[in-house]
Amino acid sequence: MPLSEHEQKLLEQLEKQLNADHEFTSSFESASTTGGFSPRNLVLGAIGAVVSIVILLLGINLQLIIVGVLGFLLMCASVYFAVSKPKNATTVSAVKQPATAGGKVKRQGSFLQDLEKKWDERGRDL
Repeated sequence: MPLSEHEQKLLEQLEKQLNADHEFTSSFESASTTGGFSPRNLVLGAIGAVVSIVILLLGINLQLIIVGVLGFLLMCASVYFAVSKPKNATTVSAVKQPATAGGKVKRQGSFLQDLEKKWDERGRDL
């Protein structure tokens, strides 16, 4: 279902406001610079998980509880290794907040307050 003309204008207005809000856009930039999953860790963890599932099934088939438990623990460790971040990943310890025109730092709650104010104004425009 296509957007009406009024909805398209509202969407464009919201996009402009979000792009103009430096605090909002900087939160995306800081999230992307913290590093992600390592492809090497994902592959090694997936291989380890498959091998550990085979060990788990082998333990079940041989009716050896200790082998099944070890397979399960190895599987958990493999999945943890796969989703853990690499050790050399850069972390952002403190996100810098942009300064306002007066040189003061914006408060964190001001973004939500601005959204609430804009929402109230939007209700009056309709």
